[in-house]
This record gives sequence, C-alpha cells and structure tokens, in this order.
Amino acid sequence: MKSDCFLVNFTVVFLSITMVRLSFSILARPSMPAIAHYFGTKGRYEEVNPHLLNDILFVNTSMVAPPSPSCNAIHLVCVIRHGTRYPTTKNVKKLARLFDLVVSEASGSAPWLNDIKNKWKMWYTEDMDGKLVEKGRDDHRHLAMRLAKSFPTLISEESLSGNRIDFITSSKHRVENNKTALNEVHRFKSSREMDAVRRKIANRLQIPYNQFTPDMAEAAYFLCSYEFAIKSEISPWCNLLDESDAQVLEYKSELKQYWKRGYGHDINRKSSCPLFHDIFKRLNKAAYDYRFGEVVKTATIQVGHGETLLPLLSLMGFFKDEKPLTAENFSQQHNRKFRTGQIVPYAANLVFVLYECSDGLRVQLFHNEKPVPFPNMNQFAPMFEMVRKHYSKLLQGCDFKKECDMPQKNLRNTEL
Repeated sequence: MKSDCFLVNFTVVFLSITMVRLSFSILARPSMPAIAHYFGTKGRYEEVNPHLLNDILFVNTSMVAPPSPSCNAIHLVCVIRHGTRYPTTKNVKKLARLFDLVVSEASGSAPWLNDIKNKWKMWYTEDMDGKLVEKGRDDHRHLAMRLAKSFPTLISEESLSGNRIDFITSSKHRVENNKTALNEVHRFKSSREMDAVRRKIANRLQIPYNQFTPDMAEAAYFLCSYEFAIKSEISPWCNLLDESDAQVLEYKSELKQYWKRGYGHDINRKSSCPLFHDIFKRLNKAAYDYRFGEVVKTATIQVGHGETLLPLLSLMGFFKDEKPLTAENFSQQHNRKFRTGQIVPYAANLVFVLYECSDGLRVQLFHNEKPVPFPNMNQFAPMFEMVRKHYSKLLQGCDFKKECDMPQKNLRNTEL
C-alpha cells in the first residue's frame, strides 16, 4: 500500500473544508458482531467512539476546550493511522485457503454454513494488497472535519491558503531481523487455548481437527472483522467463533504487536525516536516563532500506520502493563491495558496541541480525540517545559540509528 494516497486523500479533505459545510452526518447503525470488541488492529474507529455512529462529525466541545479561556492554540501535531483497508496479499491467501477448505470439506445443516457454501463469494483478491477502501477514505475525511471543528484557529481557510499546514507520510517501522520477536506468538499457537479454539471450529464445520490449523482459525477471525470493518455487515463467518474464541485470537494478535511494536523489546519503542524528536522540534519551533513574531505553521499532519503509532505510544509510556504479555499468561491478562483495538483501530490518532496561556506555554494531548494525561504526570495540560523535562532523556538521547547499527554478529547473540 502506497503512503502517498494517504497524503493526497487527507490534503483533499482539508482543502474541501471551505467548500463543504456539513453540520452532521448520520451513519446507519448496523448490527454488530458479538465479537466486535475483540477485533484488535482490524477494529473500526466507531467502536472506540460509539457516539460517532449517531453523528460522524460530532465534537464534544468541552473535551477539546483550551486549558483555560486565556489560552490561545499555537500549533497542532497529529499522528494518524491509515483508515479502513483491504487485507494484505498474505492474508487474502489465508482467506482463500479457508474458503476452499470449508466449501470442499465442511458439512452440516446450519443456515450460516449454507450461506458460506452457496451464497458467500470469495471476493477478496491478491491485488487489493492493503489498499484503502472507500470507508477508509471516509475515516480520514470525517476525522479531518472533526479536527477542523475542534481547532478552527489552527485548521482554517487562512492556514490552508497561507501554506501553514505541513502534511507528512511515514512508512512502517519494522524489526525484521529480530528472530526472537515472534517467539511468544509461535508458542501461543500450540497452547491449550489455541488448541481449544481449533477443536471448536472444526466441530462446528465437521472437519477433522488436523486440517484446521491455527492459520485457518485466524482466517475465520479475519473474515469476520474485515467484513464488518469494510462493509458494516455481520458475515456468516462470524458464526465460527464465540466470545472466548475471539478473546484467544485477539490475544495472539496482541502478542505479535506487543513483541514487535510495543514493550516486548526496547528497540521497538526506540524505532519511534526520530518521530518523537520531530514532534518536539516542531512544537519548539512553533513556540519560538510565536514568541518572536514570526509566521507560525499552525499544524503538522503525519499519516502512517499502526506500526507508526504503537511504538510512539510505547516510547511515551502509554498502556504499559505490570506484567509483560506472554504465551503462558493469557488467563491473567483479561484486564490488560495493552489492547490494540482500543489503542490503534483504523484511523487511530494522537494529537499534541501547544497553547500560549497567561502562565506560559502548555501542551495538551488527545488520543483518539479524547484528552489524556501524559504518563506519570497526571496533568491534562501541563506546562510545556515540564513535559520537556519529563522526556529529557529521550529528547537528548534515543539514537535509533545508533541502536540499529549494531554489528550483525552481536545482533545474533543479543535478545533485543
């Protein structure tokens, strides 16, 4: 999937704000799969903010109000995940294998099984390969309009015409040479929890257990989530899973994200050091320009992936559990903080807003359009200088390039 399409789409949206004046937009309220809460990174943004199902452009003005009436917004930095998209080629191949297996081997009289075998068509194609769907473009259009309503002095006709908004795209941060990254995922595939899921699905389909691999169980989970996210439909494939099955498959996905992009290895978080430094560089420049009467860039919009946001949030200390997620402690992690469906659904976002207030500069943080305190600071809009001191070690160090220049012989002998 090419990141350029995000930039074009998001730019067009902001340029359209002066042309399209929508006060509200009602979404049809589709019935929801019983397991929708467990879709992880393939979950819809509306499940995180359900009020948007009634009015997709609704903004709670009290939640986005300045820290005090005397505060003026100076600059906004927004890091956004792409919107709803098609499966990748790798996942399309999994879905096709599951469909072929069910059509050729499954038996039974359940209506949903008849729907899969005789009505449902394998409409996913390999050339889709993670491209944005129309719903994904709408995710960004609607978010753009809500941001413009939330911060009208920063995202406006004047700032657009004056070239005062920067648009940036980012590629995925990956640590592909870390051979230990997926150890926990591989171990969980052979766990008793995953074994139970496979047996239950095989029984529902009346297919021999040995033909129903962990990948096939995951494909059923993906099909239910993709159909709902892309088409807002409850797929007949959702009948293959109950809530406990979905919890197990969600946890398998969480293990991957935790160990490849989150707290599992220190280098995961450090992959976001350049982005973290860039955010504060932009906030610092906006503060300097404002103080000395220079023209201030009003906003920076950075569009990327879940792999962009998760390491950044982990670097900053968000959603950290006391005990790491492992293949053995699934039963102890039902109330975990690290739940990607709530953290990085499609179109997830993290917004920094810098204010000039009567007592100095303050910075306010929003995650998925909700105000959140900086970790371990317990303030919703602390002084900017306090935030810089809080993250001083990261701002003064945290050289990701240096970390990744480790000699390969040492990399093989070191668990990152």
